[in-house]
This record gives sequence, C-alpha cells and structure tokens, in this order.
Amino acid sequence: MLSTPSPAQGTRPHNLARILRLVHEDGALSRAALTEATGLNRSTIADLVGELTRLGLVDESLPETPGRVGRPSPVVTASADVVAIAVNPEVDAVELAAVGLDRSIRVRTRIVNDGVPGPGDVVELVGRTIDEWRADALAEARIVSIGIAVPGLVRASDGVVRNAPHLGWRDVPFAELVAAATGVDTAVDNDASLGALAEHRYGAGIGIDDVIYLNGGASGIGGGLIIHGSPVAGAGGYAGEFGQNRPRISDEADRRTADGVLEAEVSRRLLLDAVELDAVDDAELAAALTASESSQVAAELSRQAHVLASALANAINVLNPAVVVLGGFLAILGDLRRDEIADAVTALAMTESAEELDIRPAALGADRLLIGAAELAFAELISHPA
Repeated sequence: MLSTPSPAQGTRPHNLARILRLVHEDGALSRAALTEATGLNRSTIADLVGELTRLGLVDESLPETPGRVGRPSPVVTASADVVAIAVNPEVDAVELAAVGLDRSIRVRTRIVNDGVPGPGDVVELVGRTIDEWRADALAEARIVSIGIAVPGLVRASDGVVRNAPHLGWRDVPFAELVAAATGVDTAVDNDASLGALAEHRYGAGIGIDDVIYLNGGASGIGGGLIIHGSPVAGAGGYAGEFGQNRPRISDEADRRTADGVLEAEVSRRLLLDAVELDAVDDAELAAALTASESSQVAAELSRQAHVLASALANAINVLNPAVVVLGGFLAILGDLRRDEIADAVTALAMTESAEELDIRPAALGADRLLIGAAELAFAELISHPA
C-alpha cells in the first residue's frame, strides 16, 4: 500500500496533519475535544484550526446548544467540498464516486460494462465522468486526487498494475495514465487491501489490531491484512492474495476443479449461475439467493461455505487474527451460511486460534472499496495539509 512520510513529530506541519486526520477519521470535533485529544493548548488549537480553515480543508461552526450558559466551543468539520474521486474497475462494471474529506459520498455511479474493460476504456470513463461532475454535482468542489482500487497485483511504489488477470491487464502504468488524462494526482492499489483499510478504520474492524479481510468480487477473491493495527503490504505490495491459495477439500463432491485455487472453487459466477442471473450487483444477488427455494442453490451455497471455511482455517492458523471480515459476495455467503462456516472453521483450525475468533460481514457494504480508494487518495493531503 502506498505510504506517505509524516512530518517530524511536534512540528507545526505535524500538528496540522494531526488535527486534519482527527476530524477526517473521527468526524466533527469541538476545539475543546481537539485540545483534549492532542494535548496542545487552546490558543495553539485555535491557530492550527484557523490555518486549516484558510486552506479550505475544514469548516467551523458554533453548535446549537439551547439554554447553555457561556460561549460554546466551535465545532471543526472536515470540508465536504474537498473531494477525492474513487474508482473501482471490475470485469462486470466500473464504479466511481466523489468522496468528501468529511467522508460523505457526494455522488456515485455504477456503469455496467459491455465487455471486459481495457485500461484505455477506464481512463476515458474516469476523465469523462469527472468532466460531467465538475459541470454539475461538483461545480463548487475542489477535486484534489483520484484513488483507484484494482482487482489485481499493484506495485506499491508507483501504482503500476503488474497483473490483473481477470481484466487482462499486465504491467500497466495505470496511475500515470489516469493522471496524464485528467490532470489530477492519482494513486492505485489492490482493491482488497483498500477494503481492509476501510473496514479497519470505519467498519467491521474498528478498534481491532489483527484483522483478515477477504473481498469477493466479479474478478475473484482478494485479501488484505491488518497486523498490530497496521496494513501489511509485503515486499512488493502483493500480500493477501488468499484467492490464489489452494484450499484443502476433503470431500471430492465439493470440488469443481482438478486442482483449483480458492477463487475458482468459491465464485460469484457460480452463485449467479445457480440463480440464473447475469450482470447484477451484490444486493440483487443477495436477494435472489435469499429468496430461492431451489435445493441446487442451497447445495451450492453449502459447498462454497465448506471450501471457504477450509481456506479461512489455514489463514487463521498462520496469522491468528481476532476478526475475519468478509466483503462482497463472500459477505452474502457468510450471512446465509454463518453457522456452517463457523463450525467448519472451528473443526479445521487450531483450537487456540479459533476459540476467540469472530467472522463478520463487511460493515461498509457496497461502499467499502470506494471508501478505501478515497483513503488512498487523501493520504498525501492529510499527511501534508500545508
């Protein structure tokens, strides 16, 4: 995952970044709360907030406190008019959103693909969408950056998509291409890594230091890791590719490939085929699976649950997480077969690792990858607001 060096602790740039990060991640805070959170004195907080206000990054307002005696502490809010464009290109559709620094989603769209999109198709779509939004929904906004969540291996150092096999992209300098076409700074990372970041900060992994996140999308299964409270990217940025591991399948009736990886055995496409649907979003897929009374659909859900549990058990034995978060179609599978997955994981994993484990659906739902992409896009601004 791309990282941005922080200013030296205790310096004015460092303190500006602290204030901006607090109101971005925690929401609106009074000056008094900022004073308590940072340990800085009130006059320093007032000065720092004043500079962030002049930079257009935060807004201040007086709270409505009927009957209160004395002057209330002004409330500081990250600006909704400072915007990052979040993008998630997939084989079935491309999702885009404009996310405010206050984490509000200003506008979003999901464009179904006619075929698998090439890099040039997505670059053109991003540029066209930004132009349309600038003329309408974002006419008063300041677009500071673009963050892109790609279902594939992304080199952390420069945003080159090394291999997105389901999209057919290899060694694509995607961050450079989008920045050149739009004139906006662009960062690119793996979609599941960004989903893990979003769920850790704002979703099912809040306050938990050791989290495994698995993302199930049209391109397959990816993963992200939070260890001791920090994202783990690996030497090249490719850590967490759980979908490429081979699960242990004890019952041959559960096998769909001769020696397939997890994402070949546990597949959104197979679930769509079971309910005879094609290009639908996860909400529609969940509704169809929930409503189905077909024994074949029930059997496919249980089969995928067993295989997923075997892969989870392997990961749990190695990493000993407190929580496993399932996103995308895996969240649907986890919801419809919660007990089966939990029982199988308990049977297959080491008792000591599984006894305190919690398996949860992603709390951010369909927003998780877009919020993660926006966090990537805002990283530089938050670290160096001046």
